[in-house]
Amino acid sequence: MDKVIKSDDAWRDQLDDAQYQVCRLKGTERPFSGEYHLKGEPGQYHCVCCDAPLFDTDTQFDAGCGWPSYYAPVNDDAITTSEDYSHGMHRTEVLCARCDAHLGHVFPDGPPPTGLRYCINSVCLRLEPR
Repeated sequence: MDKVIKSDDAWRDQLDDAQYQVCRLKGTERPFSGEYHLKGEPGQYHCVCCDAPLFDTDTQFDAGCGWPSYYAPVNDDAITTSEDYSHGMHRTEVLCARCDAHLGHVFPDGPPPTGLRYCINSVCLRLEPR
């Protein structure tokens, strides 16, 4: 998969204000406000910035946290992680591997089989139904 690199102006032109704030400036949406915080129709979630496949509804679960949650990405190459020490916390940030969009964070309190909870902002995702 080829890396997607664009100027800040190009990202601003492509994304709406909420998408730009979260994906490019590492913001977050309010809990329970996102389109995908509850599991909907079956499909695969793609990055709104570069259209890379990221997560599947088969791995989505209701964590009760107000953001879409998944126990695994579509594959190990779909995402990357980075240590995040912002806001006085230590978390593991989740990024799109193709375009480095900020997606959310991953926590070690998810269900089997991985025990992980990928807590992802809806605004970063686009559902492609099956």
